[in-house]
Amino acid sequence: METKTEIDPQLVRQLREKTNAGIMDCKRALAETGGDLEKAEAALRTKGIAGASKKASRATKEGIVASYIHLQGKVGVLVEVNCETDFVAKNEKFREFVKDITLHIAAAHPLYVNREEVPAQLIDSERAIYEAQVKGKPANVVEKIVGGKLDKFYSTVCLMEQGFIKNPDQTVKELVATKIAELGENIVIRRFTRYLVGEPLGSEAAAPIQEAAEAA
Repeated sequence: METKTEIDPQLVRQLREKTNAGIMDCKRALAETGGDLEKAEAALRTKGIAGASKKASRATKEGIVASYIHLQGKVGVLVEVNCETDFVAKNEKFREFVKDITLHIAAAHPLYVNREEVPAQLIDSERAIYEAQVKGKPANVVEKIVGGKLDKFYSTVCLMEQGFIKNPDQTVKELVATKIAELGENIVIRRFTRYLVGEPLGSEAAAPIQEAAEAA
């Protein structure tokens, strides 16, 4: 019976710092190379994953707007995903990726693309709730617990930090990085809108956010 190689989390962290590759990509590379950091780094660079972050500063003025309608018209999604050239925008793999993102948004109901979009007022409110939950503990403990709860909150409401519905061990951010490496261009999920028939609007929409925070 084949035994599963245990990968030292410290090695995973070091490999991420050296390559900027995703957690799961680092784990796989280390597993494939028997935990050899240098060989794992070489493997990632060969695949091009490690270089994906270097393309992140490139301008993305092409791309497509895609839509998805689910549950017989009860849920609808519009998303804009950008790339560098019209050539890639017409590429079948790029379009399949964009379709997967619309499916993910419909199913996972993110509220923001990334944590930078989360309103400061909401973050302050969540922080206050978490601090109240651990009131009386040492300051360093409070900081660690609150930080962890905020990270969990972001992973609930931010698209890029959610586990991809087709592979929950991989975040959407990591999925984007693999597609950048595969297609050779910077790719940016710029914006999205998700509609649900009968959902609350305006101030009433704050309730689902609060529920997500409590679940976190």
